[in-house]
Formats: sequence, structure tokens, C-alpha cells
Amino acid sequence: MNRPRFLLALDQGTSSSRSIVFDTRGRIVSVAQREFRQIFPQPGWVEHDPQEIWTSQLITAREALAKAGIGAAEVAAIGITNQRETTLAACRTSPMLCYNHRH
Repeated sequence: MNRPRFLLALDQGTSSSRSIVFDTRGRIVSVAQREFRQIFPQPGWVEHDPQEIWTSQLITAREALAKAGIGAAEVAAIGITNQRETTLAACRTSPMLCYNHRH
């Protein structure tokens, strides 16, 4: 079996999710990006749907791997970067996540 030869970077930003496949020399092999909805409940506030973030990140990872023509077994490591000011609360009485105060 061959050793994994690629790195996958998952970049979860303020307005989009991006996945980048690198080779072992640090060269970009493929990129996929998808924006997600911005929710503005009042001036100066922005919220996101955590399910949209998860889904968009998963889609871009799969798309980047497909564009590179590789499978997950060929990925040696995954790097993750995200928007640091994000908070997500879990509900005490339900397995659902608490988000978007209008829900």
C-alpha cells in the first residue's frame, strides 16, 4: 500500500467554507469553496446556521478530493482553521443545537 501523499486544509471562514488539497511539497492540487448564508438579526450582529457550515465544509472537502482525483485514504493529514469568534450552544433539554435566536 502506498503512503498518503496529500494534505487537506479545511478553512471555515466568516462567509464561506473552503477546502484545499496540497501535495507534499506544499503545492496546491485543488481548491473548492462554497458560501453560506449570513443572518443579520439586528444591526451589528451576524449569525450562521451551524448545519449550513457543516454541510458546506463537507461538500467542499469532497469536491476538493474529487478535483484532485484522490480518495480520503491518500490524505496524510488534515489542517483546520476557523473563525475564532464563533460560539455554538447546545440545548439542555434537547439534542438539538441552539442557534439563530429566531428559531
